[in-house]
Formats: sequence, C-alpha cells, structure tokens
Amino acid sequence: MDYVKAFLVGGGLCLIGQLLIDKTKLTPARILVSYVVAGVILGAVGLYPKLIEFAGAGASVPLTGFGSLLAKGVKEAVTKDGFLGIFTGGLKAAAGGIAAAIVAGLAASFLFRARDKS
Repeated sequence: MDYVKAFLVGGGLCLIGQLLIDKTKLTPARILVSYVVAGVILGAVGLYPKLIEFAGAGASVPLTGFGSLLAKGVKEAVTKDGFLGIFTGGLKAAAGGIAAAIVAGLAASFLFRARDKS
C-alpha cells in the first residue's frame, strides 16, 4: 500500500506540474521555483511533514519535498542557533542533495555537449 500512496501523491504533483506547463504561460523554471516555495510554505506551517508521513518518497523526493526540507532545517537551526539559523539551517539540512545535484551536473557536462536549438 505504501507504493500506491507514493505513486498517487508523486504522480499528482507531476500531474499538477504538467497541467501548469500545458494550460498556462508559465515557464518551467517558474513552475520549479513555485514548487519549492510551496514546499517551504507547507513545511513551515506543518502540513507537508504530514504528507511525507502519509506518502513517503512520493512526497519527499519532488521539489516540494526539497522546499519542505529547507523549512525544517531553518526551524531546527533557529531553535538551536537563534537568528543565525535563518541563514544556515536550510543549507545544512539540504547540503547532501545540493552536493549531489552539483556532482550530477558536472558529470552531465562531461558526457554531453551543449548546443543551440535549431
């Protein structure tokens, strides 16, 4: 049943993104940023952790999960470090994912050559 929940929630998030691409004039970059911001807001008010508890990887892997992770990191750092935690908490919490994205981007740059669309 866990797989079904993850599939439905993750698929629902993808469906919303696809509908935004198809039915609006939003660029993919703006949609991605909107997902991260939505995750931050939902994580800050405590709704997204409940969704992660329900759907597991279906909610924690998409970009909204990254935003929720940032909010969680900031909350914990503010509790521990005070005002300085606002600036350091999100980066500490998401350091592994950020590093993985940088390494994957570097690997892709070695394997593929960028070119203009024709």
